[in-house]
Amino acid sequence: MSSVVKLPQIPRPVTPLGILVDELKAISQILENNSSFPPQIVDHLQKALQLAAGLDPYVSECTTSESEALANLAKKTSEEAWNQHFGEGMTVRHLEQEMLSGHLEGQVLKMFVHMTRAKNVLEIGMFTGYSALAMAEALPEDGRLVACEVDEYAAKFAKSAFQASSYGRKIQIELGSALETLHKLAASQETFDLVFIDADKTEYVQYFQTLLDSNLLAPHGFICVDNTLLQGQPYLPQEERTHNGEAIAAFNQYVKNDPRVEQVLLPLRDGLTIIRRVSEA
Repeated sequence: MSSVVKLPQIPRPVTPLGILVDELKAISQILENNSSFPPQIVDHLQKALQLAAGLDPYVSECTTSESEALANLAKKTSEEAWNQHFGEGMTVRHLEQEMLSGHLEGQVLKMFVHMTRAKNVLEIGMFTGYSALAMAEALPEDGRLVACEVDEYAAKFAKSAFQASSYGRKIQIELGSALETLHKLAASQETFDLVFIDADKTEYVQYFQTLLDSNLLAPHGFICVDNTLLQGQPYLPQEERTHNGEAIAAFNQYVKNDPRVEQVLLPLRDGLTIIRRVSEA
């Protein structure tokens, strides 16, 4: 009797660059099967494909390797049957391996913790805990990271990974609605030096408002916001946007118009916006 081997799912492209590479590959295949196109077009397309396809792997290669604990967490996340769990009601929302921050973004967040000398970090949306653990690795011995997660299964998954790392003890998981958790933290007069937002896209504006209005963000603090390019949807024609794409476009505009902050949107993976408070007005 043969056993069924469980293979990890192949991640689908979820960043503007990843989608662009897939589109260029599709065009390349069409041209390969049609000899009527001028050779110059094929040549230019191949150069464009090489530039696009090689960028992410090269950037990752030139970035400090992730720790063994993070590599194991990424592998475990990719092997989990998330679609099946959602279908069986084990998760309260549709989770997928592409939600993992991953090596490059994890190292960027870790570097931000070092650069800002953050001692208290807040993560809004934890999933399996990759970004939380990456940031915890950079926290000082007495540092603390509070991670908000609405899904109990994902929280248990992350907790198991944290227990396998000596840095996991710095992480405090808050299970429940992110907005409710934010209000609870604000009521306790908590403040955070660095906040990472990667949760419900339709609530991004509310997270941002709550952080600034309740002073959860320290006066010198920074906010990092994930998915602010959301597969390119915010700058594509409006009719091509999903509900989440529309929410991200609205969030980007809201932050741009807020005089209390200044921000920069980095084309890192699916977009990472860095925000700092400049005025209490």
